[in-house]
Order: sequence, then C-alpha cells, then structure tokens
Amino acid sequence: MKSGSECGGGESLFEDRDFPPEDASLFCDRSTPIARVQGHVTWRRPQEICRSPALFPDNVDLAHAKQGLLGDCWFLCASSFLLNNKHLLNKAVPPDQPEWGDGRYRGAFSFRFWQQGHWTEVTIDDRLPCIDSTLCFSRCLSPNAFWVALLEKAYAKLHGSYERLWAGQVSEALVDLTGGLAEHWSLGDFGSGEEQRAGEDSDRVRRRRLDLSLLDPVKDLCAISCSSHTGAGAAELGRCHALTVTEWLDVKTSSGRKVLLLRIRNPWGRCGSGGAWIGSSGAGWSSVDPVSALDLQSRLAEGEFWLDETEFLSQFDDVTVGYPISEEGHLKSIYTGNPLTHSHQLPGRWIKGHSAGGSRNSAGYGSNPKFWLKVCERGEVLVSLLQHRKRRNTHDYAQIPLDDSENTKHRRYQAIALHMWKVEKKRFNLSRKLNKPPRASTHCHAYEREVVLRGRLEPGYFLLVPSVYQPGAEAHFLIRVFSSSSISLSAIKSPAPSLPWRTDGEWETSSFQGSWVEGSTAGGSRNFPSHWQNPRFPFTVCGDAAAAPANVRVTLHQSRPDSDLLPIGFHVYKCKKGELEPTLPRDEGPVASCVPHCHTHDVSLACCLSPGAYTIVPSAYEPGSAGQFTLSLARQIHRKVVKSQESLGRAIQEISHISAMRS
Repeated sequence: MKSGSECGGGESLFEDRDFPPEDASLFCDRSTPIARVQGHVTWRRPQEICRSPALFPDNVDLAHAKQGLLGDCWFLCASSFLLNNKHLLNKAVPPDQPEWGDGRYRGAFSFRFWQQGHWTEVTIDDRLPCIDSTLCFSRCLSPNAFWVALLEKAYAKLHGSYERLWAGQVSEALVDLTGGLAEHWSLGDFGSGEEQRAGEDSDRVRRRRLDLSLLDPVKDLCAISCSSHTGAGAAELGRCHALTVTEWLDVKTSSGRKVLLLRIRNPWGRCGSGGAWIGSSGAGWSSVDPVSALDLQSRLAEGEFWLDETEFLSQFDDVTVGYPISEEGHLKSIYTGNPLTHSHQLPGRWIKGHSAGGSRNSAGYGSNPKFWLKVCERGEVLVSLLQHRKRRNTHDYAQIPLDDSENTKHRRYQAIALHMWKVEKKRFNLSRKLNKPPRASTHCHAYEREVVLRGRLEPGYFLLVPSVYQPGAEAHFLIRVFSSSSISLSAIKSPAPSLPWRTDGEWETSSFQGSWVEGSTAGGSRNFPSHWQNPRFPFTVCGDAAAAPANVRVTLHQSRPDSDLLPIGFHVYKCKKGELEPTLPRDEGPVASCVPHCHTHDVSLACCLSPGAYTIVPSAYEPGSAGQFTLSLARQIHRKVVKSQESLGRAIQEISHISAMRS
C-alpha cells in the first residue's frame, strides 16, 4: 500500500473504524451466495487497482454501473438515474471532494442518503473489497472510475454490511438517493374483468393496467425500471432481476404502422437474446427504414438492447417509476407533469397498547395516529406513508434474530395502509366518520416501505389515518404530502401512552440526562479523533461468566425542533474486567453500534449482551455540535421462580395495589 506522502500529503490515509476491512463489513449471516468469497477478499484503495483512478470518467456512458458478485441490481438501477440529473448527483455525491493525485486527498469520501425525512451523511475510506486486484462487487464500465463502487460501499455501511444489499426494491433505493417518491406497477395479467370487479376497486385495476403512454409528459425526466420475478422474462435474465428503461419512442415501420420500442440497460453489462430487436440481425429491423435502424442501433451502449412493447410486457412483471425532481427540489407529478411545489412531512409511531390500532377490521382502528391535512385551494395532492425498516444488529454476539419468514419484505416491514376522509369541520364524531367509506385510500395493507395515495382535492379539511394491519404491531413512520396548491399538515394530539404491559419478563429501566458541549464533550462520531471526548455512561449486565446473555435496549433521545435535529448515534463498548471505562476502545472497537447517525428524535438499539461491564458513548456526527440528550437503558431481569403454597388472597392483592401506587 502506498504511504500517505505518496498519495498527496504527509498525513496517513483515513481508515474508517465504523466500517473496517473485515468480514463483519461484508457479511451479516452468510445466507447469500457472496458467502463463498469469505477468505478470498482483500481490501485495496483505487490507486492500488489502476494507474489513474477518478470518481467519474470523461465519457458519461462509461460511468454507468456494472454489477459484480453482489445481488444489488435494484440499487444500481436507481444509481444510474443520478447520471442524467446533475443536481441530484451532486446531492448524493457532494462535488469537489479531493481525489487521488490531489494534495488534499486523504483517502476519505462522503455521500448523502435520504433517511426517514432527512439527509444523512455517510463518510467512508476508499478501501474496496477485491479478489486479487479486481473489484468483486459493483464497478463502472470504465475501469478507472470509482464513484459506483464507493457509493455502494457507503450504502452498505448505511445498512450494516454488503450482504444486506442482496435483494431489494428499486423504489426504496430511488427514494434513498433522491429524497423523492417512487411508485410501483404490475404488468402481469390479473384475470378476467369480472374477477377484478369482485375483488378490487377501479383505481387499483387502473394502476395494474398501466399504459406507458400515460408517462409521455415526463418520460425524459422520470426514472423507470423494470423487473422480472418469475423467471419467464427476457432470455438470460433469470428471475428476480431489475433493469433500467433508458428510452422509449414510436418507430414507424415500412408498412406505415407504429411500433413502441424501449431501450433497456442490464446492470450485468450484457444483452438479452432471442428478441426481434436484439443485436443488428433481429427480425424486427427489416421492417424499419435502414437509416432509422442504424441510428437506433448506434444509441446502444454496453449492456443495452431494444424490445418492442409486446416483448416488454411479456418479459417483465412490474415497472417502478421515480418522480422527476426539479433543480429547486420540487417533485413533478408523473400523472400530469404538474410541479408539486408545496410539501410537508411529519413523523409518527404506532405504539402497542396506545396507537397501534390495526386495520379497519379491528375495533381499535380509531386509536391509530391521526393527522389533519388542510387544502387551501383545489389542486393535485399526493400523500405517502413511509415506515422505518426494522433494524437488527449485525454483530453475532449482539443480535436478536428475526423470524424465519421466507418473504424478506415481511421480515423488514409491517403491512401498512393509509386512508383519508373529507370532514366539514374539525369537530365531528370520529367513530361515525370512520365507519363511512374514505375519500381516498391505498385500498389494502401491503408489506411495502412506502405506499402512496393521490387525488385532486377541493379546499377543506381531510383526516389522514395511517395503520398497520395487525393490531399491536409497532413501527415508526413518516407522513409526506406533496401538492400543486397550498396545504398544511398537523398531527392530532393523543393522550400520553400508558406504560406497556410486557409479557416477556421484568425490565429495569434507567434514564440519564447528558449534553454535548462545544470544546468539551461534543466529540463527534468515531470518524474523528475527538470522539473519545463524548460523555460516557457505564452499566453492568449482571451474572457470572456462565450466565446466559441478557436482552438490553438503549435509546438516545434529543428534544429539538424537527428543523434543527442533530444527526445522532451511539456505540456500546465492553470494559476490561475491574474497570469502569474501556481503556483502549480504539483498538477493541464497540460490541454494538447504533449508526449511521440519523436526523431523528430517537435512535434505539436492541441487543443481547453477555455478563460484564459496558460503557455507552452517545455522539452527534460533527464535532462541536452542542445539544442536550436523554439516554435510556432497559435491561431484562430474569428472576428465579419461588415455589409457595400460598394462595392469592385479598392481603396480597392490597399489597400489590399499594406497591403499584408508590412506584
């Protein structure tokens, strides 16, 4: 490896301690095919891979992604959209970062991802996983360009490991990279009209029968991806693969009829085969003027091919459409092309025993969170409900396993829906209103990260009710509203929740007040040497060495306005025996981490820790970020069962009642 002086300065190159070049950064449970590379991966910086590395090549066609061993075609399809939108690219990949050969280069790069309503910055070093001297995951078509590989690494850090990027939704990556909105349509045959009328409403049928011509007003501005799930798609594509639609146009044949052709890019970097328009000898080209045929064929870059509309509809199962975003940051409707210049967002949460009321089938539906939407003038309105992904710790020794469902979306998300009612005034009978048909809804609960409803709304008040299908299911969410006219959004206050009744044992909870003080205890994240100045909170998991690990939940809370939130996170360190604080945490590293830092009121981590002494180090991302915080620590207590001949009589009931009142 080259020294720091050889790379443009006397200082050593940055090494990211939160995402080190180790197996923990590659794998989460070794359940995917990349497990076979274990033991064969070396981590190299770009200057060790090629002579003249750069973030982007001079030829933009060579900047597109080529998929490696990792099954993240969904992320690469979304990434390619950035290349056609400079303002979006600059948001995700901040410009003017010192590159190789620059005297300011220190081996570090920063990227931004939109997470739960805010942009989160993720800083990484440029050590990339290779097999021999070749990148083993995604790369650019140009061997000297590294923006794709570095962006992929930052996204892997955001998720906890590279393996967590195996399989996903293009719509999720589009939102994470742009902060915008994406919708999903199925292209398959859903039975007879009679079957559809019996089981679905007209709007859902319309969405499933999407006509691509509806997107004509924004076809050059929006992101479009197509996916195959059944294995019956384009030849050589197999199943569960996503591709990008880069262009579509009507072509006039020699007989005078029009054929809709779509240009498709495969992240694998190779074309399909067997279609009428594949290659230069496909049967379809003979029906087109030779000059037009040559022009269309010349547009193809590596991994691209043409399909006509019939082939497209037969070979793919669904389409994902990302909304265009103007340079001013406004969404454009994919239905009308209208700019949606007004937007609001508010966070919320479903809490068991308080606000997790379940679907409209449940008697508790009315206890779900509720929001007021005020529409000031008639206009096009989009409302989205975005839930936070269920998180789990990547460390084997600090992990609470998820259920064994084969459907990954079921494991990652709750089944959610959003309903909206028009109300004449703010005071109304809630149960009576909820028993009436809604003005608009997402119609059914879906295991999706985000669901969207749309409509042209007249001025007035609207009641929004987001719900999870299963009563008692907990999750955080974000309500977002985009409109062509003036709107306002506010939460309807609910009574404070009572303490939930836990059936999984006793818990002991402690809370600590703390602060980050500029120049003293505001040390920033582990990417900065001053990290160790942050406040520290020691705690103990009781038991001897043979005792079973204990469940622990740590929550870090900041009380600040939504517009002024700090990106916060924390690490848990194991202390040496007999010491209150870790003496060499830089070398030992944390046993559990709630990172990357997020702009949110609360960050929380549930983990399983063996008996011993630990220390929690909470931090804001940037050194010098001052603020107050509350740290809550809940530890599960396992008590031995005491055998007794006593019956539960009145005296015991009275004592229990008094004890409860005193607590």
